[in-house]
Amino acid sequence: MRLHTLLILLPCSLAFQIQFPFKVSELFSKTLSTQAEEADVSTTHRIAIIGAGAGGSSASFWISKAKERFGLDVEIDVYERNDYIGGRSTIVYPYNDSSLPELELGASIFVEANKNLWRASDEFNLTRRNFHSEDYEAGIWDGKELLFSFSGGWWDTAKMIWRYGILSPRRVDAYVSSMIKQILLLYSPASPKWDNITNLSATLGWIENLNTTTAEYLAKQGVSEKYTNEVVEAATRVNYGQNVNSLHALEGAVSMAGTGANGIKGGNFQLFEQFLNRSGANVYLNTPVSSITQKSSASHLWAVKSPRGTVNYKAVILAAPFHSSTILVPESISEQVKPQPYVHLHVTLLTTTSATPNPEYFGLPASSSVPRMLLTTTQGGKTAPEFNSLSYHGFVRDGEWAVKIFSAEKISDEWLDNMFRGKVGWVLRKEWDAYTENPPTLEFPPVKLDTGFYYVNSFEPYVYRKISFTAILKSYFTRFISTMETETISSRNIVELMLNDEFSSSICGRTISESDENTSADFQPPTPTNDAPEFIFGWDC
Repeated sequence: MRLHTLLILLPCSLAFQIQFPFKVSELFSKTLSTQAEEADVSTTHRIAIIGAGAGGSSASFWISKAKERFGLDVEIDVYERNDYIGGRSTIVYPYNDSSLPELELGASIFVEANKNLWRASDEFNLTRRNFHSEDYEAGIWDGKELLFSFSGGWWDTAKMIWRYGILSPRRVDAYVSSMIKQILLLYSPASPKWDNITNLSATLGWIENLNTTTAEYLAKQGVSEKYTNEVVEAATRVNYGQNVNSLHALEGAVSMAGTGANGIKGGNFQLFEQFLNRSGANVYLNTPVSSITQKSSASHLWAVKSPRGTVNYKAVILAAPFHSSTILVPESISEQVKPQPYVHLHVTLLTTTSATPNPEYFGLPASSSVPRMLLTTTQGGKTAPEFNSLSYHGFVRDGEWAVKIFSAEKISDEWLDNMFRGKVGWVLRKEWDAYTENPPTLEFPPVKLDTGFYYVNSFEPYVYRKISFTAILKSYFTRFISTMETETISSRNIVELMLNDEFSSSICGRTISESDENTSADFQPPTPTNDAPEFIFGWDC
């Protein structure tokens, strides 16, 4: 029974100097012109994608599948305001020393159940790195007392049963197993197509999950208050910076037996470079879009303004957070996307030669051993924890570990010196709006903002990310669906809608029928055979 060390999403830009581990290929380099361009839509249909992260790069890839399979006549332009591809998927080197192992600063892990990313790593011949070696003893801290710690073995199993019983973990696992079954529908030939997140929720049977807090929903399922407040809240705080009494149940109550956390050796950004490479898109880096306006209501063309000039497009896919992108759009569009509150988070990434955190900080004798992964709860503790999570992430070199800390307030040098007994080396801090706030709601941004204008990140507040606490005998933390994965699912759906609306086609070359849009959620996932790869819609038809 172990907790798997989590590598949590961080943003792609830093207030500190970062040496990125790759150079922009000539494939992605375009000469920027200050003169306006006008697309000849009578001969070539042009599609603009704003953002070259997981959502934008995979959208380009899905469009290229229709081009490859059915000769669809479109040209894809991808605009990215940064000088690199990957969005939240970026890496840093401790001490800015590229001879040391890279650390994912952005989207960090995925599991085999993340079918699009797993398939991409296979198709693109990228080497996966398994993080099993980073399974450390884990504990739960309430700001005053180390409530529970475990590392494996029969004694830890007995302690867990004594504290939480058997029924609560089983009930959480059963609940989320049914949710996972419905998620698998999104990879099947029967996958629904949605232009409204609420309708998708109804199709998948998740209305109550979205409209109830995690604490309320699990109580209805017969899960004990102690298990919810300690185990589940420890999970929601490390993943979302939110507590079980404020987070909706779809985000909070998650549990599954994962197959192990993985990343791409050399950096996950390579997945998204490959998506764009193989799509044949024109990629414009360092090219922020300043406005998107409708050329005329009759033509349904969209004028995209950037340092390139103004280019007209048949369709636009916005694959970036709406309000933080600062792109000017017509009021009829902006009024549809309400401002999205975010959880403000301080992230401290460091290296230390201290084998464990300081036991005296936790009120333990100096000779005690403290878990290398510490999660927290606010339920029951008289003193609020000073951090959301603290976790070791393997060696950067012999005798020196990487550590990541999430907190609501800035962590001072003095605090670090005390926690790691004066053995701190390299330190990197980042303050950012990390996660969308996800209280119970049934209101989500539209997927389709106007004719020819689509929004990938409408999916983000819905299933921002998932973690799991498995049944008693095999416990470790991992995510069922990573943010990177949800972006690829959302982009595939949007490409399906866009191709249907504008070209009477889809990724698999057919129009979307009424029955497609109302697919039943009563779905039995197919069992793959040993001699054939698993069917994944989009990759396969």
